[in-house]
Amino acid sequence: MKYTTLPNTDIKVSKICLGTMTYGQQNTAAEGHAQMDYALEHGVNFFDTAEMYSIPASKDTYGSTEKIIGTWLKKSKKREEIVLASKIAGPNPNFYYMREKMDFSPKSIQHALDNSLKRLQTDYLDLYQLHWPERKTNTFGQRAFTVQEDQWQDNIQEVLTTLEGFVKEGKIRQIGLSNENAWGVMRFLEENKYHNLPKIKTIQNPYSLLNRLFETDTSEICVRENVGLLAYSPLGFGVLSGKFLTQESHPNARINLFPQYTRYSSAQSTEATKLYHKIAVENGLTLTELALAFIEQQPFVTSTIIGATTLEQLKQNIDTINVTLSAAVLEAIDAVQAKIPDPAP
Repeated sequence: MKYTTLPNTDIKVSKICLGTMTYGQQNTAAEGHAQMDYALEHGVNFFDTAEMYSIPASKDTYGSTEKIIGTWLKKSKKREEIVLASKIAGPNPNFYYMREKMDFSPKSIQHALDNSLKRLQTDYLDLYQLHWPERKTNTFGQRAFTVQEDQWQDNIQEVLTTLEGFVKEGKIRQIGLSNENAWGVMRFLEENKYHNLPKIKTIQNPYSLLNRLFETDTSEICVRENVGLLAYSPLGFGVLSGKFLTQESHPNARINLFPQYTRYSSAQSTEATKLYHKIAVENGLTLTELALAFIEQQPFVTSTIIGATTLEQLKQNIDTINVTLSAAVLEAIDAVQAKIPDPAP
């Protein structure tokens, strides 16, 4: 395994992070425990979850993933061996069952954090992330998005002041964002710079061969402001594993189980995937190795969040840490991106 630190901290994290959003629906508690055991045994010390998991989010499964991780922590007694990240869900009218108000008010943050800690059976989180902005913004890469007026009032100073209180209490070590855009990232950094409030250390956004929009502006912020990307959906719901290029049906794949998620299902995504697969084969690699190694080599990426439903998938994903792409391979990847740019924004 390769390691780095969360930016501006001494918290050592593996360059591969274990994503857990399948625990509670696609994976049982026993399977989740087996994944966490395997990951830790093979050097992955960074686990990511969220209050809204498992996914798809529903009232019946709300908090199920954190509960599974909590039972593992209690059984394994390995809390001090891992870096644990979770998130508070942002506004969504469908999440009425989570708390009275789906916002980042002091009361909501207190409620969400305390309940996450209870489910996780721990006294603290190493990283606490704001999961979606409060304002209306382009959170799914819409190509023709227009900025909308809404009722949101800039409360970022208050949010950071609230989080600072929990840092002082010892419930949170560091803070981050998720599904945020360039303006939001800089707005949070501005409060740190001018009011000495806690600095965001990470941003968790989608990033893959099928969606490189992060490179257009936010990657520069990461490099210049020392904020680390935690890249999620690096295999695009399994599309970049190449398994859908065969004639097999894969009925248990997320893209088939949950057809409402269409981000990676376009004809352009399929065509780009075929071209990336060709590059992989020509260079003696699997498509999974090509896709994950590409992300792991980016200078603005702190860790790549992998998710798996089987131990074999998990093994394949973790093993990609040993793959390094040549300059020629990276040039070939960029040629595909130029031909079919960001087919899954």
